[in-house]
Amino acid sequence: MDKVQKINCKAITWKKIKKNGLDLDYAVVIPRQIASELFQELEDTLEYFTGDLNIIKVFGKAYNIPRKHVAYGDPGVTYTYSGITVPALPWPEPVLALREFLVDLKGLKYNFVLVNRYKNGRDHMGEHRDNEPELDPDYPIASISLGQERDFVLKHKDSRRPGQQKVFIPPVKILLEHGSILLMNPPTNEIWYHSLPLRKSVHGPRINLTFRKIRPK
Repeated sequence: MDKVQKINCKAITWKKIKKNGLDLDYAVVIPRQIASELFQELEDTLEYFTGDLNIIKVFGKAYNIPRKHVAYGDPGVTYTYSGITVPALPWPEPVLALREFLVDLKGLKYNFVLVNRYKNGRDHMGEHRDNEPELDPDYPIASISLGQERDFVLKHKDSRRPGQQKVFIPPVKILLEHGSILLMNPPTNEIWYHSLPLRKSVHGPRINLTFRKIRPK
């Protein structure tokens, strides 16, 4: 996807969102036509995990992941979350081009990406934090959205406490648009949970690529 490399990174206006340990940068970065071409290329070429790699464990119970997913990365890199260890397959060309684009855009080079495909608004992601020990805590997580726009909701960990321990901190909701990039900067993932909620009225597919920096074991 050579067109991605020709985007004028200096012309992009980023929106900064900060509060109570939340630090986000958001912008629609990829022009609509290029984003649509990239979305279709990924639709035509990516193959997603099946079998045991499509099952997560929550409080000891196994569930099918309510979306499709696959991971790519540098040789030997793995990522463990929700009771599954995900191997990194070799980088496909369009995903590698996006990784290199992030280097040009923000000077960030990642060694792993998790790709999630949401068939429609019934596919979703529950509240969680990307704070696994193998993640580099000083590196932002870069999330690229293609296809159907979806609500992205963040909740402070203290607002999820039970009873009198609960602290009222309003959630933060962002509409992730086609061709957008969201940077979740430290210490966001230590303090805020995030989710892509169920939206039954949404019918279009979405592909999300979350680039991560994994520390060597």
